[in-house]
Amino acid sequence: MNKSTNWFGQELELEIEKVAHGGIFVARHEGRVVFVSHVLPGEKVRAKVYEDKGGSFCRAEPTEILVASPDRVKHFWKNAEQAGGAEFGHIKLSRQRELKSDVLSEALQRFAGIEMRVPVLAAPGDDENNGLGYRTRIQLHVNEDGDIGPYKERSHEVVRVKTLPLAVVEIQELGLHLKNWQDVSKIEIASSSTGQIQYTVDKKLKGEEKFIERAGGRTFRLSAGAFWQVHKEAANMLAKEIVLLTKDQGFDKNAQNYDLYGGVGLFSGALAAAYGLDINITTVEASKSAAEDARRNLIDIKGAKSVATPVERFLDELASHGKLKPNSTVIIDPPRSGAGKHVIERLLTISPDHLIYVACDPIAVARDLAPLTQGGYKIASIKSFDLFPHTHHFETVVSLVR
Repeated sequence: MNKSTNWFGQELELEIEKVAHGGIFVARHEGRVVFVSHVLPGEKVRAKVYEDKGGSFCRAEPTEILVASPDRVKHFWKNAEQAGGAEFGHIKLSRQRELKSDVLSEALQRFAGIEMRVPVLAAPGDDENNGLGYRTRIQLHVNEDGDIGPYKERSHEVVRVKTLPLAVVEIQELGLHLKNWQDVSKIEIASSSTGQIQYTVDKKLKGEEKFIERAGGRTFRLSAGAFWQVHKEAANMLAKEIVLLTKDQGFDKNAQNYDLYGGVGLFSGALAAAYGLDINITTVEASKSAAEDARRNLIDIKGAKSVATPVERFLDELASHGKLKPNSTVIIDPPRSGAGKHVIERLLTISPDHLIYVACDPIAVARDLAPLTQGGYKIASIKSFDLFPHTHHFETVVSLVR
């Protein structure tokens, strides 16, 4: 291949091979990889190159589907050609989950040497509703004309929309997307499982100041802007899974148990609901407001503590004392970038008997699993959940034991 090759602006005829991380698909042309959006494996397409910086790959967008996949469906959103946030919307829902499983399998093999295919499971109600009406949190942008909507893919151009098909009905009925907003840049809307609505206009709070959510057999109070799972079923599904995994390994409520990146205390609260209010559990969260929410949400749990500090700093202190007591459980739910080398090294030092890793990125969790398995942990189970239908995102929960 000539290193000076540049196909910017050219149209190529391509056969799509497979899905890649990030919701894009892989084709090859004259020895180079072409990443193509909005297609499916097995399709033949004509695609225009919109980015080419030289080297071994470029990026393209289809202009014509020459041979369509049987899994291709009509996109649910009229502005699908432009609006971001639903990059898998042209794919049959069951096939979306298979593709996500493909991505996880490749990540596990490539980064952790683990040969395993993990099915991606649907949330309750999604198959019946075609994966629509699930989002309890949305973010919309406003242009200089006051038009509101999501950004166009790969740009900061606002796409005006008349519907919000992924949002729960309470957000749709609020109708903020149908108004004109002058001198505003961003609107964020949230709906709680207990029927509250909250939205911010350029960070100015409207509606309920505090949110009340129910999940895992507990009630949680959230300050404005506090993190909560997006899918209306997600918090309950993940909380139940955490409890199930601890039961599988014999949870010891008197051991040194930690809920790292614990947010407002969802998993700690679910464990208390399952094992009683005398469990020993410490939740650690860098956000001071979220940690304060956790303190209030767990106040009736005698052995619960909420620590407002970065997880890295907390683990440094913990690791300085050596290993944890026998039968200890540590739950980690890190950001999309993963736990990372520092945290993983400290976890190996404190060596909990049971480690539960909740991940929202398959590459990040696969990278973190490599040193954990090399350091003596064995994978007891891996489960994945499709908590972001019509996007490439999904959640994975890994149970590891000594």
